[in-house]
Formats: sequence, C-alpha cells, structure tokens
Amino acid sequence: MSQSRFTSELLLSAATVPVLMGIMGGKLMADVMLSVGQASEELFRGDRLPVLHRTTPPPSES
Repeated sequence: MSQSRFTSELLLSAATVPVLMGIMGGKLMADVMLSVGQASEELFRGDRLPVLHRTTPPPSES
C-alpha cells in the first residue's frame, strides 16, 4: 500500500509543473494574440474609411 501511495504522489507532483506551465503559457499566448489583434486593427483602421473629396466653393462676388 505504501508503494502505491508513493507512486501516485510522485506522478501527481511530476504532473503539476507541466499543467501550471501550460496554463501560464495559454494565458501568455492569449495576451499576445490580443495585442497583435489590436495592433493590426490600428494599422488597418484608415483602410476602410471612405475617401472624402474636398471641393472648394466658388469665389463669392462681393
């Protein structure tokens, strides 16, 4: 019984670090993807705006 408990505790402790690293890595990747998305949105912000043709009014006769 003691050997089985030792083995399960060893496996649990060995699996804890990769699980925590995976969670932290996932959060980091989500933050990076959010930053990239915001940067690309800023980059292409003016790409979809309509072109406004500015006309000058005729000179008024005073």
